[in-house]
Amino acid sequence: MRVERITFLLCLLLSGSAYAQTLTLQEAVSRALTNYGSIKAKEKYNGASEAAVQERKREYLPDVRLSAQQNYGTINGQHGPLYGFGGLGVASTALPLAQQDWTAAFGSLYLANVNWDFFSFGRTQSRIKVAEAEASIAHQGLEQEKFEHQVRVAAAYLNLLTAQRITHTRQVNLDRAEVFRQTATVLAKSGLIAGVDSSLASAEASNARTELLKARDMELENSKKLAVLMGVPYTEFRLDTAFISRIPQTISFLDTTVSAGHPLLRYQSSRIVKSEEEARLARRMSFPTFSLFGIVQGRGSGFRYNYPQDQNAFSSGYFNGVGIGRVNYLTGLGLNWNLTSLSRNSVRTKAQEMVTQGLREEHGLAFQELQAQSKLADAKIINALESQKEAPVQVRAAMAAYRQNTALYKNDLANIVDVTQALYTLSRAELEREVANANVWQALLLKAAATGDITLFLNEFKSE
Repeated sequence: MRVERITFLLCLLLSGSAYAQTLTLQEAVSRALTNYGSIKAKEKYNGASEAAVQERKREYLPDVRLSAQQNYGTINGQHGPLYGFGGLGVASTALPLAQQDWTAAFGSLYLANVNWDFFSFGRTQSRIKVAEAEASIAHQGLEQEKFEHQVRVAAAYLNLLTAQRITHTRQVNLDRAEVFRQTATVLAKSGLIAGVDSSLASAEASNARTELLKARDMELENSKKLAVLMGVPYTEFRLDTAFISRIPQTISFLDTTVSAGHPLLRYQSSRIVKSEEEARLARRMSFPTFSLFGIVQGRGSGFRYNYPQDQNAFSSGYFNGVGIGRVNYLTGLGLNWNLTSLSRNSVRTKAQEMVTQGLREEHGLAFQELQAQSKLADAKIINALESQKEAPVQVRAAMAAYRQNTALYKNDLANIVDVTQALYTLSRAELEREVANANVWQALLLKAAATGDITLFLNEFKSE
């Protein structure tokens, strides 16, 4: 039993020490980019699209086919038309005889065929460009997903840090309420104050404990969210608190313009490029295709050239029929043009051009939304900085009022209502201070998300 208990305690220590060290924001973002399932899936899709580009490029290569067959059968011929419908016709060649002949021998056919669509008015190149545009969409989609996930992880990190600071504030408030409860209890037992004051102090301590439990629940919920975004098992994190009480160094030098290099705008632009390439391809589908082809054919047969005159001029031997007795070659230039494609592809081109215009409208809308978000972030930064300046003033005033009312209460110069009100005011001021500090960083994160440059936010932590 003792060994089992020691083993159980070791397991608890090992499982709980995964994040015993301080988890920085850079580490959280790095783990999230490595582990998150959606990002790993888009990386696979990006690799597949790059392979598709290589496949399209190799479509320009000529078709080279080799064929060989060795047969055994009769060669009865007959005057009359023949169509090998569905590939079911038999290619038996010989002069027609007066009666059925069941003589059989071996025969062979060897074929090499080259077919090259060497000119199609840029259709092959357009297909390659469409594939490259699809690969660009996959790549930009991956970059956009990484950018958005970094923002999500940073926001979750700040939310959890704020929740932990609120929990700390609630714990401090509970400690003060407990001290006041103990003081009230001692004074009530001494008969210096009414007994009801002790009950009210106990109620205030109980309320402080309840608020602490609520804050703890919120902290656990935010820990779960951060763990999911990082792609790690659920645990409690110890976060970096060194930066939360200071103002970001670059917050006064931020550019308010939205860059065209924003991941969302690059993704929208890649979709426009793909649609334009598909429209070009649709136009070129109306043009003909010029092809070069060449064939080299070798045939062998167990029937000799004079078999129609002498039905004994054959050999049933295998090697007498599978060799090459005659060779033919053929080369030429071909033109293939489906004239009805002119009508079909004109409509297809027009439809694709309308799609391109729609994508441009979506790009413009996304740009407008990002500009509005950037201006909103500027306003939030100003308000957050003002709140951050006022928070310490409020805390100092509330702390002075609490100490004064506590001292007056101990000397029977104030009632318990004054003390509890001062306690509540101090707790609220400390809570608002933590929220005000976090709001400055949340506003900076919103600005980074709007401008498309997450380094505006992450670089603030590298300077620690």
